[in-house]
Amino acid sequence: MRKLLTHELDRKSVEEFHQSEKNSLVVVLDNVRSLHNVGSVFRTADAFLLEGICLCGITGTPPNKEIQKTALGATDTVAWKHFNTTLEALAELKQNGYTLVAIEQVQHSVSLKDYGIKKGQKLAVVFGHEVKGVDQQVVDACDAVVEIPQLGTKHSLNIAVCAGIVVYDFISKLNL
Repeated sequence: MRKLLTHELDRKSVEEFHQSEKNSLVVVLDNVRSLHNVGSVFRTADAFLLEGICLCGITGTPPNKEIQKTALGATDTVAWKHFNTTLEALAELKQNGYTLVAIEQVQHSVSLKDYGIKKGQKLAVVFGHEVKGVDQQVVDACDAVVEIPQLGTKHSLNIAVCAGIVVYDFISKLNL
């Protein structure tokens, strides 16, 4: 086996990305403070052709060199919008027919592996602050809460890692 060179990966141009049909998934960042996490989420959103990202509250926005360090140009491809509050973003998404899903540890959460998605379903997935998680009012506004099963001693994952796991799982289920 030979590792492929960059030009052999058949990646889309920025123009081709903009013209491509997107997956019906939007990421909502609820007061995420780390600009590196924001950049990583942009890169994940680009990799999976997501509809866009809602940047809420204190979450940083492009253009920003710290976001760019991890986004590596994905801020030029992925649609994004800033909202003063996450609840404003959720209200707009709900009005546009999205199912709102918080990723958090709560009573009666659904395990990621058990969360069912219908092909073509419009989803908005909410990731929270690195220390405080998804705000309780935001959790209350969501249609479902999904939790990633964890087996070790830690009780949380880095948001960029969490977003990668959830987005991959949701896109896999949406495209079955």
